[in-house]
Amino acid sequence: MASFDYLNEELELLKEQGRYRDLKVWGSGSSTWMELNGRKVLQMSSNNYLGLAGHPDLKKAAIAAIEEYGVGSGSVRTITGTLAIHDQLEKELAAFKGTEAVLTFQSGFTTNSGVLSSILNEDDVVISDELNHASIIDGIRLTKAARRIFAHKDMNQLEAILKESGNFKKRVVVTDGVFSMDGDIAPLTEIVELCEKYDAIVYVDDAHASGVLGKHGKGSTDHFNLHGRVHIQVGTLSKAIGVVGGYVACSQVLKDYLIHKARPFLFSTSQTPAVAASCLEAVNMLKQSDELIEKLWSHANYFRKALQDAGFDTGASETPIIPIIVGEPARANQFSDRLLEEGVFAQGIVYPTVAMDKGRVRLIVTASHTEEDLAFALEKILKVGKEFGLI
Repeated sequence: MASFDYLNEELELLKEQGRYRDLKVWGSGSSTWMELNGRKVLQMSSNNYLGLAGHPDLKKAAIAAIEEYGVGSGSVRTITGTLAIHDQLEKELAAFKGTEAVLTFQSGFTTNSGVLSSILNEDDVVISDELNHASIIDGIRLTKAARRIFAHKDMNQLEAILKESGNFKKRVVVTDGVFSMDGDIAPLTEIVELCEKYDAIVYVDDAHASGVLGKHGKGSTDHFNLHGRVHIQVGTLSKAIGVVGGYVACSQVLKDYLIHKARPFLFSTSQTPAVAASCLEAVNMLKQSDELIEKLWSHANYFRKALQDAGFDTGASETPIIPIIVGEPARANQFSDRLLEEGVFAQGIVYPTVAMDKGRVRLIVTASHTEEDLAFALEKILKVGKEFGLI
């Protein structure tokens, strides 16, 4: 009989290296203070940037959609699964992003997998920032295109690759808008200018920029005023939007092509009506006011400065993603564990997500944190930071 005993060896190695983590099972919904094993803990690792995951208006929209459409869409959208609420969400997202069209997927991960694997073939080359998200890396692996990697945000190296890759039929330059582990922003203006110079396609994954950067949270294209110059914009509906799913904002012809070619779209059941309706409500809320986004940035800038002033290494952070660089994996996870003992949940992030010597706790500040919450977190982080000799 076949055995999976060899997996135990891999797991033991993870434990020896301090990289093994148990899943935390929460006893309450996504919020600032959550219940873990019967005690209240301050959540500082959530991507729920604007606090919309539990917003009453989103709940009402979801419940109303269930009453009208039921709990499922019935099938993949190309067969029987496209509902009016799906169509409405895509039209509103396209208007929000300022593009001709939007196509939604089940997640941000499947969006990258579906789009990249559909638009690239063996005659093409994809040029990717070395710190791009795993979903981009895996999407590229699904293609037969040639691959080139440029050092993080290194525009000289990007230009050198563009210069030497003129023999390919199509060149696609892919970057995150905001990099998820370091919290820094891509130099999108420079990338766009180089792509225009060398006739390449610009592809931006705005997972951590959607609802965070730009007016009303429209993303990095709006942040840099590059409307009409970015060919493909990917966004998520599971972070600042507070629900789940992903989308690509693009031309109508690309949307039509992806409907017929993108395998995650073609072979997986569509978003539930409740998901589509609550996403639509979140987009409408963003269009009406920047209050939550302004609060998010105020909190993030205050918190980052406080950590830096205390002497912590926050890397290249310039967004609400604020890492504290600790070092080796075991030490990073031990730091995370001590914070949890003090009532602050800040997940350790270690290799292979980041470099082996760049283990960290990744803090994410949200609009729904109060001043008292942030003061509590800082008090505990400074206490534990001193114990670990980080400050």
